[in-house]
Amino acid sequence: MLRLVFRLIGFLCLAVAFAALIVDGTRSIAAGTPAILPLGGTVSALAPDLFVRLHTGIATHAPLLWDPVLVTLLLLPAWLVIGVLGIVLVALTRRPRPKIGYSRR
Repeated sequence: MLRLVFRLIGFLCLAVAFAALIVDGTRSIAAGTPAILPLGGTVSALAPDLFVRLHTGIATHAPLLWDPVLVTLLLLPAWLVIGVLGIVLVALTRRPRPKIGYSRR
C-alpha cells in the first residue's frame, strides 16, 4: 500500500515537472531568451509565508544546511528538481525483477 502511495506521488511529481518544463519553454519562446524559473522563485510565488518561515527556521537552526545545500537547490530549475524527485520515487517503488536461474519454490 505504501509503495502505491509513493509511486503515485512520483508520477504526480513527473507530471508537475513536465508542466513546469512546458511553462519555462513557452516563456523562453515568448521572451526570445531562456527564461527559466528557479525552484526558489516557484516556492516563494506559491507559498510566500511558508518560504519565509522555512528560511528563518533552517537558517537559525542549521545555517550550514541552508547556505551551501538548500540555496544551491533553490537556484536550480523547478522542473529539474521535481523531475529528479519523481524519477527517484518511481525507481524506488519498482517491483524487483525476478531472478533468472533460481527456483521460486
